[in-house]
Amino acid sequence: MDKMVLYHSENRVGYITLNRPEKRNAMNAAFVGEIKETFKQAEANDNCKLIVLKANGDAFCAGADLSYLQSLQTNTYDENLQDSQHLMELFRMIHLSSKVVIAQIEGPAMAGGCGLATVCDFSFATPESTFAYTEVKIGFIPAIVMVFLIRKIGEGKAREILLTGDIFSAEKAQNYGLVNFVKPADAIENEVKAFAERLCKTASAQSLKTVKEMIAGVQDSTLDEALMYAAKMNAAARATDDCKKGIAAFLNKEKLTW
Repeated sequence: MDKMVLYHSENRVGYITLNRPEKRNAMNAAFVGEIKETFKQAEANDNCKLIVLKANGDAFCAGADLSYLQSLQTNTYDENLQDSQHLMELFRMIHLSSKVVIAQIEGPAMAGGCGLATVCDFSFATPESTFAYTEVKIGFIPAIVMVFLIRKIGEGKAREILLTGDIFSAEKAQNYGLVNFVKPADAIENEVKAFAERLCKTASAQSLKTVKEMIAGVQDSTLDEALMYAAKMNAAARATDDCKKGIAAFLNKEKLTW
């Protein structure tokens, strides 16, 4: 049986590939578990500085496997809560990863699949890619993913997306702030690779990790709490080896490659 998730590392970039094309990469408990384990593998890989999340087949991810959702209807509340937390942990893991995560979206990213795109740090899509949180149209709710979507694009746009359930284009996703770059289908793979490898060479891993941690940390604080947290992180960053190396290179007019 083929693995549902593939992983390899190249030039300090870890590539995680969803590999359930016959189901349009729709998610069930086993698939979510395998994605989580693969992210843990990439997180622990010292030769992996950035992560690219992509997919095989004609869809990035069609969301929840509806036959799987149907099978859960006989579950107790506690059983459904446990399953929901399983998915929550995946989104949280990607959002809080110490490594920059780039989504390479080719084809539809629907419901939970749109959620995967939302929690990544950067998203590349093709002009043909489509997006939607369609849960309200089948009597379900986009509960977990809305936590991240509202943080990413703001309440007003999130209301439009979540309450209508309408499908929208990559161009509109970019206008919403959900997608960073729209690239032709025959160029997106090379564009993502070049972007990831450039970031590897031009940014400190420690700095990337700390900035991601701070972006997640400051949003739930009062202004004074956030500023004090930022001042402490600023002070700590000055003592890091990466900061000392970077400042020395700048002052000595040396070319720096991370």
